[in-house]
Amino acid sequence: MPGVFDTLVERGYVAQATHEEEIKKLLEEEEVTFYIGFDPTADSLHVGHFLPIMVMSHLQKAGHKPIALIGGGTTMVGDPSHRTDMRKMMSQETIAGNAEVFKLQLSKFLDFGNDKAIMVNNADWLLKLNYVDFLREIGVHFSVNRMLTADCYKTRIEKGLSFIEFNYMIMQSYDFFELNNRYGCILQLGGDDQWSNIISGADLIRRINGKSAYGLTINLLTTTAGVKMGKTEKGALWIDPDKTPPFEFYQYWRNVQDEDVINCLKLLTFLPMERIAECAALKGEQINEAKKLLAYEITALIHGNEAANKAAELAEALFGTGTNTDNLPATKIARGDINSGIGIVDLLLRCNLAPSKTEARRLISQGGVYVNNAQIKDPGYMLSDNVFVDGEAMLKKGKKTYHKLLLS
Repeated sequence: MPGVFDTLVERGYVAQATHEEEIKKLLEEEEVTFYIGFDPTADSLHVGHFLPIMVMSHLQKAGHKPIALIGGGTTMVGDPSHRTDMRKMMSQETIAGNAEVFKLQLSKFLDFGNDKAIMVNNADWLLKLNYVDFLREIGVHFSVNRMLTADCYKTRIEKGLSFIEFNYMIMQSYDFFELNNRYGCILQLGGDDQWSNIISGADLIRRINGKSAYGLTINLLTTTAGVKMGKTEKGALWIDPDKTPPFEFYQYWRNVQDEDVINCLKLLTFLPMERIAECAALKGEQINEAKKLLAYEITALIHGNEAANKAAELAEALFGTGTNTDNLPATKIARGDINSGIGIVDLLLRCNLAPSKTEARRLISQGGVYVNNAQIKDPGYMLSDNVFVDGEAMLKKGKKTYHKLLLS
């Protein structure tokens, strides 16, 4: 039976490792304390975070101890990795609020009972540092010349790298050093764009503590064409069901490209590789069954089986042979609103199908809006009560976004 490192490699998680054979041996023979950091730059985790969470879960199931590090301190600075501009400065209150949300969400995927995992916030040590002492004790171990060659800074140097961002690598390295001292953490994991930061942290531990420390990076979630996945026309694909409803989440995975479905099954589900191999053998229209399986499994992992069942049932009702649309997002329309006049542009905004009147008009002009499957081409179209059948009407945006209208 393959060890957990082999499992991570087989499923396609591993991008780079500082000492591959040593890490593999450690994971097979010892209980390893490892960490991954999550900077709370928004009020929810998104699907890009879910990939490292899956790796943490695989390792925890194999008997290793994860540390989920909330970056309450590092978010005050902002990670410049693979960015062309400086991150927006956030208040400490906003960061703290986002951090609390991250804690709740991470608790859904990792077992923090009986000291099986640890959750800490780097604000607890970073915000208390004395600047001069930090420079003398930690900064002295970093070469500016070497830092400037790191991938995380390359794209920023040409357009201007602020001094505050330049400190990010040192702060992340210090996190690894601090976790090594406090909890015996010897392995840091992160996205492959974090490679330079991770090896700097391992080197800092070696220089100051004289101990071995290791790093492993995780492949980013991309299509076979190398494009990042997890983005919709509304933005990120969020873990929070209020930001990305479960049905919308389900539909995203139901509609991935044929060539991406098997990789997603490996990375984003716990399905056995034997089952995934069966899916890989599907051809033509049959690949849709693999997409349904992917959509169900990841929706169930994040939102629970009940939400996944409802999403699958609704998708079948809308696009398959089913008839139950009870779980479709709905908006009540008062008869008085119709009598006073409600136009299609305002209706799209009310149903959250367009962010602005300009965008609503663009959707209409491009032929992407339907009422009861009748295409609406006039931005001046006014809703009337004769479109309602038994008090219901269907508003559709594009080919796959449905919204039920309820006459009240």
